[in-house]
Amino acid sequence: MSEAVYTRQDLSIMQAWPLERKIMVTQAKIIEWHRHYGGKVSVSFSGGKDSCVLVDLARRAFPDIPAVFVDTGLEYPEIREFVKSVPNVIWLRPELPFTKVIEQYGYPVISKDVAHRIYYARRGSNWALQHLDGRSSDGTPSEFYKRFKKWRFLMGAPFSISARCCELMKKRPFHRYTKKTGFVQITGTMACESVLRQSTYLKYGCNAFHKKEPTSQPMSFWTEQDVLQYLRMTGIPYASIYGEIVEKNGKLVTTGAQRTGCMFCMFGLHLEKEPNRFQRMALTHPKQHNFCVNKLGCGKVLDYIGVPYQPPGTD
Repeated sequence: MSEAVYTRQDLSIMQAWPLERKIMVTQAKIIEWHRHYGGKVSVSFSGGKDSCVLVDLARRAFPDIPAVFVDTGLEYPEIREFVKSVPNVIWLRPELPFTKVIEQYGYPVISKDVAHRIYYARRGSNWALQHLDGRSSDGTPSEFYKRFKKWRFLMGAPFSISARCCELMKKRPFHRYTKKTGFVQITGTMACESVLRQSTYLKYGCNAFHKKEPTSQPMSFWTEQDVLQYLRMTGIPYASIYGEIVEKNGKLVTTGAQRTGCMFCMFGLHLEKEPNRFQRMALTHPKQHNFCVNKLGCGKVLDYIGVPYQPPGTD
């Protein structure tokens, strides 16, 4: 195993850099990636605020660089409308709709790590069963895997569970596009978003040329505050669902949605304070909420794990 590029202390130092320095370093990484692949690169564009910043940074250096959007059918309508307004965007579609994904594989619930283990434990995989018992794959007690024990009850859930949704609906269309065109992606993911993204950045850095599937994440050392500061400073357009960017208790926040992503994804919902994003969806997007809860069956999933999805104060 190769030695990690950065330590957590390195990342903390970089995250504390002023925005001006982060902009310069990020653009240098974009230029490095662009030159390495002879200009055959494109920007992975979700329509969210992070990728808006990435597209703007990339196009300040390379105005003709294409952006690539996967139309999963799970985006907020405001996101899709915004993407339509952005020039030079290539639209892709997944092979399977979300209805087929949950029918064939299962619902995305709790987290990718938990859903992945439930999916394989139900199929008899010993490593997954051991992890759900708080043990390593060799059967020895593990403090690291102990965190999965609380979700072992999902083995008996009356519905299927898996973490395949993101892979099937987002990653595969990008892989097909790259294979067909030879264009390699630049993504706007940040280390602060998850433990997995942090560990990936520490191991490979921004431009991972030598991975089996090379990846570029030139904004990895940015924070949420950096993104909001950049949007407010530059005045570039972003989707209306976020509302305005205002200062509250010394920090920048959006008056609308904090984050977007897929509307019907239940990963992390159990950690949110009320009103959670499903409860807000009931008020802002009632048609989509009804489809998600009743037609897709997400209501029965959330009932099973005890997470509310109707606005507080309603039955």
